[in-house]
Amino acid sequence: MKNIYITDLDHTFLRSDLSVSDYTKKIWNSYENKAILGIATARTYKKTAQFLEGVHVDAPMILLDGALIATMDKKIIDTKFINKEMGDIIIDVGAKLGIFPFVLSLVDSELNEAFSYSTILNSYQSEIIKRYVNDDHTQVYKNIRAQENNFKIVYMADEPILEELQREVKKIFGEELKYILAPEAYMGCYFLTILHKDADKSHGIKSVSEAVGFDLNRLTVFGDNYNDIGMFELSDVSVAVANAQERVKEKADIVLPHSNDEDGVAHYLEELLDG
Repeated sequence: MKNIYITDLDHTFLRSDLSVSDYTKKIWNSYENKAILGIATARTYKKTAQFLEGVHVDAPMILLDGALIATMDKKIIDTKFINKEMGDIIIDVGAKLGIFPFVLSLVDSELNEAFSYSTILNSYQSEIIKRYVNDDHTQVYKNIRAQENNFKIVYMADEPILEELQREVKKIFGEELKYILAPEAYMGCYFLTILHKDADKSHGIKSVSEAVGFDLNRLTVFGDNYNDIGMFELSDVSVAVANAQERVKEKADIVLPHSNDEDGVAHYLEELLDG
């Protein structure tokens, strides 16, 4: 039976400039016939497919923190949505605190996505939006509302205001939703991601395991941030890159000497080949 390798993207597999080095592609792709290879990311299908051009992925991808499980050829395996009513309530709670979210939604069964945001942005959000200036799936609203099928609602701000927002939303929905409050490694802020209660990478791995039929005892995962901890706990071997958050390193079986910018995942896999 084959081993399984599933990696996070941002700050783990991708370099800080959002590229995948030729070295990483070479080593990762050398496992094509030796293992099952997969991705678990907070990114959308579209962005993930763009970043992974030339990278072999044969397992269904865990996307949007586990809210979407889909293959590279756009076959949807599973979805976990926040409905419009809940989404609008979340947006209204944030508005009372003076902050507005990014809303990531499914438009149709062809995996067309909507990335919605408000005309009112803080400095962190404004910086992020610069990266999406040429994307055709962004939608800006003076009065932002949720869509029918929302993968996740994401706020970026300083930690104290996001902690307050999380408390206020939890007063309404409790454990009906999942909340991930984590640092953004390179922008000096935090983000609060709000999802369906079963939308996370660990649930995603279970869905992929059922779809592909692999043994979790042969699973190795790679990550750097808090949303990776669930899959760390589920895997046989969990690997944190050198630049991972300290709390993530504490949960990992292995902490690499190399960061994402030093091709940490590829170095680890190459050592396995040499061993």
